[in-house]
Amino acid sequence: MKRAKLLLFVVHRAGTSPFWRAILNRVLARTIPFNAPHGFRITTINTDKIRVHAPYKRRNWNHIKGIHACAIATAAEFSAGLLLLINLEPSRYRLIMARLQAEYFYQAKKDIIAEASLEAERLSTEILLPLESQGAATISLESVVRDADGNTVAVVTTTWQ
Repeated sequence: MKRAKLLLFVVHRAGTSPFWRAILNRVLARTIPFNAPHGFRITTINTDKIRVHAPYKRRNWNHIKGIHACAIATAAEFSAGLLLLINLEPSRYRLIMARLQAEYFYQAKKDIIAEASLEAERLSTEILLPLESQGAATISLESVVRDADGNTVAVVTTTWQ
């Protein structure tokens, strides 16, 4: 319970403060060790939008020196999952990813940004109201992944329970 409140405190501060955003990125790198080697960094965070930066570096490359499809999908999944997590009370609800679907359009040979967004009305109607009445809810979020030049690299849809 205390961890969840502390996380929400840091997330709230990270929305407007580069210092707290750096703290959040360090905490997330330590608590989600699978993502640490990728070098993911949150660049924008608030209750309706999250942007996650993934660098163009060797650990993220595929065999033709583009960013690997799995690194792209992971950055997108991370942005969507974290967006849901900060909008729900982490001590009351547990997120389970039920499905991940990715459509790739462009080979990323530069840094990428994965962006997920969730409007307050959609949060209320598709998540909060069903949770109150049924105790469970399912939602699909779309994350758009673009490279440093603005090219759409992929669109990743994650379905969460």
